[in-house]
Amino acid sequence: MAAVARAATTSDAFNAIAEPQRRDILALLRAGEWPVTDLARELGMSQPRASKHLRVLREVGLVRVREAGKQRWYGLDARGLRPVHEWLGGFERFWAGSFDRLDAYVQDLKQEAE
Repeated sequence: MAAVARAATTSDAFNAIAEPQRRDILALLRAGEWPVTDLARELGMSQPRASKHLRVLREVGLVRVREAGKQRWYGLDARGLRPVHEWLGGFERFWAGSFDRLDAYVQDLKQEAE
């Protein structure tokens, strides 16, 4: 039986940030608000493509938009990253424990060498 390709979904932050260009947009927005034309130019993409990515990020709560005259300014809404941060927290504890064990092992090796 042939595998059926799953349709791409952007229903949550995890799926939205799976796309590298969206992560690039979020990285730029950490520094403050940007108009879509400047974001597109900075990332080397067309304005319609940048707008599409911004719409996805806005729909999942990672980006907010503010209208100023004829321009729309996009900014980071990091609250939308909370589920990602909480999920990653378990892995942070894993790595911290791994590094603690590695440090203890290195200390044991140093003591044996003396």
